[in-house]
Amino acid sequence: MSEVEGGCNCGAIRYRLTGDPLAVAVCHCTNCRRQSGSAFSVNVVVRTGAMAMTGKVTTWEDHDTESGQPVLRQFCATCGSPIRSLSAASPKVAIVKAGTANDPGRFTPAIHVWTSSALPWVEIPAGLPQFARNPG
Repeated sequence: MSEVEGGCNCGAIRYRLTGDPLAVAVCHCTNCRRQSGSAFSVNVVVRTGAMAMTGKVTTWEDHDTESGQPVLRQFCATCGSPIRSLSAASPKVAIVKAGTANDPGRFTPAIHVWTSSALPWVEIPAGLPQFARNPG
């Protein structure tokens, strides 16, 4: 991947990702659906240190999690665009919303998680790994 840049709708938040993503995952959980405003969220999972970000974020602590540990959902303080999530259960990774990248087409999902919450009309491509909840 080398380097990816992205940001929010209004441009107040900008970020740069370096290195290859750990995963590109589609999450069907209720919280990701609500945050994305869509049927699911496409997420680029990177090492926390691989993401540099500028601008003012607002953070909401999501305590409705399977682990019981909070997920910090960060979004632009100006326009409200969701940018990333930071999980206390996995502090070494950042979960970046793929749609915020300047070129989101480079991120092809390789896994689907929380399929137990998937909307009934969503079709998951055959052959992709699927997990009813978080992968073990």
